[in-house]
Parts: sequence; structure tokens; C-alpha cells
Amino acid sequence: MGRYVIRRLLQFIPTVLGTMFLLHYMTSLAIQFSGNPVRALFGDRTPPPALLEAVTERLGYADPCLDQRGNPCFGLFFDRVADVFLRFDFGINLRQREVTELVADAIPFTLKLLVIAMVFEAVVGIAAGVWAGLRGGSFADNLVKISTVFVISVPIFVLGVVVREFVGVKFGNVLRDQAWIPEVISNGMFSPGFKPDYPFASLIIPGMVLGAVSLATTARLTRTSIMENIRADYVRTARAKGLANKRVIGVHTLRNSLIPVITFLGVDIGAAMAGAVVTETIFNVPGIGRLVTLSARTGESSVVIGVVTMLVLVVLVANLLVDILYAVLDPRIRYE
Repeated sequence: MGRYVIRRLLQFIPTVLGTMFLLHYMTSLAIQFSGNPVRALFGDRTPPPALLEAVTERLGYADPCLDQRGNPCFGLFFDRVADVFLRFDFGINLRQREVTELVADAIPFTLKLLVIAMVFEAVVGIAAGVWAGLRGGSFADNLVKISTVFVISVPIFVLGVVVREFVGVKFGNVLRDQAWIPEVISNGMFSPGFKPDYPFASLIIPGMVLGAVSLATTARLTRTSIMENIRADYVRTARAKGLANKRVIGVHTLRNSLIPVITFLGVDIGAAMAGAVVTETIFNVPGIGRLVTLSARTGESSVVIGVVTMLVLVVLVANLLVDILYAVLDPRIRYE
């Protein structure tokens, strides 16, 4: 197991470097074709050339390669890699705030959102999948299949807007007109956007929206896996031994059925972070996703590269933990 973990950690290096270079090249092309992003700081005013040059130098946009369209700017890339991995310096934004400081301010909101989304999709999705898988062909099975197809077919940006308008605004206004309903529910949980006064309650609906699409996939994976494993020889043997049905389902069937589900949930962490960009923008959550969106709009390449690099590391570590969890769920799996 130790050698396997070391090999996986070594594989992180080309993955992270490749991701950083792609981001670096795309943001460099954006600057080469659209112009110096520092000019946006001055609005309609024309800054003195000396001031513009000084600010450009301070923010790291003075490299001559950024004036040559199509230039990959390898020198600038290697400087950024050295700053990140040798000095843990992810750069600054146009207002000269450290990227690490921006991430530190935004990451608590995104973590809360991801925890709500992952718990929602794991608990409800697995429960729905087990419920349908044990009753193949029944009304419960058909209900789960139809509802999950419907949820999967709706893009997250459409689902987010619909939920915000009908749940947060219309239904929320009905709740806010009732004096007996607690504020944390009417103005917190069912608010149309993030409320600083209710930092956790106002994230519940956005978190459920973020986890809804993956919940449907989790339910279908669990259902299929349960229906496959419940006919296996080891399940029939367990029942022949006289074990209680709860133990047969909960220990023998469900444990092996969760392996593909765990795989999906581990990979889905990255997809959830991508979905957080849309969800946080719709519900005005000041998290990592909204930070990346605003930075991309203003051309702050250092923020985009720094934040996405951190997210890539998080996804890689999550996938490694999922692979290690396989050995816990199935003793037959061994890493040499």
C-alpha cells in the first residue's frame, strides 16, 4: 500500500504541471489578444504611461511575451511554477491582494456548499437506489428511474434559476408572510440568495441544487449494482445460512454494491467544484466558484491559475483516498 501511495503521489506532478501550463497558455492568449488587463483598473481614465508601466510590472504582466500573439511564454510559466512550489506564492490580483488570502476568505463557503451537496447526494441517492434495487419492476423502482432521468436531463444552471425563483422567491415570500415561522427558515433556508446573517442555513438550498444531478446518477448506480449483487452466489449462501435479511442486505449486498458508487462520488468532487461555479453565481455565494468567475471576467490570470491549481490538488487527493477506500470495502482488493 505504501509503494502504491508513493507512485500515485508522483503521478500528481505531471498532472498538476500539465493543468497549470494549459491554464497559463489560455490566460496568456487572452491577454495577448485582448490587451493589458491592468487598464481595467483605471476605467475610462487614461493613466500616465509611467504609472501604467509601474502597475503592470508590479502585477506581473510586463513580460514582453504577452505582447506577442501565440507566444506560449515558457519563461513566465517556469517563474510561476517556481513561485508556487518553492515559495508557495500564488500571485496577487489586480487590487494587489494575495491569491492565498482570497482563497482563505472564499473556501469556507465552498466547503460548506460541497459538504451539503455530497451528503445530500450520498444519503438520499444511496437510499433511493437501495429502495428501487430491492423492488425491481415495482412502482418504487419505476418512480426512481423516471425521477432520476428527469433530474439528469435538466442542466444545473436551469435547475438553479428555477429553484431560486420558485422556491427562494415565490415560496419564500409565502413563508416570510407567516409570523410564526422562524427567521432562520423563512429568511435563511428559503432565501433567494446567500445571506451573511444565516451563513449555513442559506447554503442548504444551493447545496441541494448542486448535488441534485449527481444524486440522480448515484441512485441509478446504486440501483443497478444492488440488482446485480442481490443475485450473486455469496448472497444466496448468506441467506441459506439463515442470516437476517437486514444483515444480508446491509453487510453483504450493500458493501460490495457501494464500490462503483464510491468511485463516482470520488470523481464527482471535481464535477461538484465545477458546478459550484454556476451555483455560487446564481445564488450569490461568495465562494471559490464565484471568485474564479469574477477573476476570469476581469482577466486576473494569476487568480484563475492559482485557484484552479489548488482545486486540482484537492481532486487528486480525493481520488487517491477513494482508491484506498476500495480496500476497506472489498478485502479482495490489494495494492502492490
